[in-house]
Amino acid sequence: MEITDVKVFPVEEERLKAYVTIIIDNCFLVREIKVINGNSGFFVAMPSKKRKDGTYRDLAHPINQETRDLLEKIIMDAYWKRAEELKKEPAAAGAESEPEPESEPESEPEPGVAQ
Repeated sequence: MEITDVKVFPVEEERLKAYVTIIIDNCFLVREIKVINGNSGFFVAMPSKKRKDGTYRDLAHPINQETRDLLEKIIMDAYWKRAEELKKEPAAAGAESEPEPESEPESEPEPGVAQ
């Protein structure tokens, strides 16, 4: 398995710091991965859905520690790289005004997916 693309969409919330989209082997896309600043530091939360009983259940997640470690490293490296880029952007633009924070992109049809 290879993570062939990672897109980071920073958000300005207290704990939620970014949404992340990954592409695996140029053929499988996973959205709604979250980078969260928790009590013990930053961590990666897999996409989940709230159930009727109020609990959350992952929609997709690694099934072994090796894969989880790989995903977390790649996602966090991309997050920190994007955070550094955003720090530099206002200085390069003359720091005239605060840029609008990026938000999660609207859902768009995926290639090859019927509507």
